[in-house]
Amino acid sequence: MTMSGIRRLSIALGLGTAVALLASGCGTSNSGTTVVKSAPGTTTPAAPVRQMGKPCPVPGEWLGKPAPTSYNGTPANTPQGEELSQAIGAQSRVAAFADVYGTHITDFPAGRVALCVTDLAAGHRLAAAAKQADPKADLNRLDYYLCLYSQARLDRAAQLLVPHVAKGALGFPIDGFGPAQDASGVLVNTSAAGAKSAALKAELERLVGGIPVTLDASGPAVPA
Repeated sequence: MTMSGIRRLSIALGLGTAVALLASGCGTSNSGTTVVKSAPGTTTPAAPVRQMGKPCPVPGEWLGKPAPTSYNGTPANTPQGEELSQAIGAQSRVAAFADVYGTHITDFPAGRVALCVTDLAAGHRLAAAAKQADPKADLNRLDYYLCLYSQARLDRAAQLLVPHVAKGALGFPIDGFGPAQDASGVLVNTSAAGAKSAALKAELERLVGGIPVTLDASGPAVPA
């Protein structure tokens, strides 16, 4: 359940550069329109509207699991899962679904795709558009989950951390950042000490307008 065995989170910094977080995984995750502003005048985002539905799978449910199949000895996604994943991924980049799409996980479980969206009805419309664009995509293999934020909204929030890449925050490094794999907030890569700092977490959440921040100390960022 991998796409080259890598889950990459990145935010462009301009002129083709990026800060990225890398993590190996089995399922391949592809992680509101309230404007977020940095202080002063920070805007706290409205709380996501709660709906009845299964929550987006957390990384512990799929990250690091063995791939469901292989091709010439190389771990690979199932053809059915990959076909559907590509179709969903294409629609995730369409402006009409920018505030709907959170992430999707290929081969969770094998042969199926988990689609995490902020609104279930809109998620079905995204899937219908994927089927129209690629008739070979089998929507019977698609499972719908709810996520707290859209990828677009988290991307905008994470961009507010760009000025802090060089100088860090509260004395801790900011090595990488991007949407959390389950679209529950912003994931920030820092030092081991920084990952334990409640003050750093609070400061970063202030900087991104109140969206939840998860601190991670998996290692330095790798340029995208």
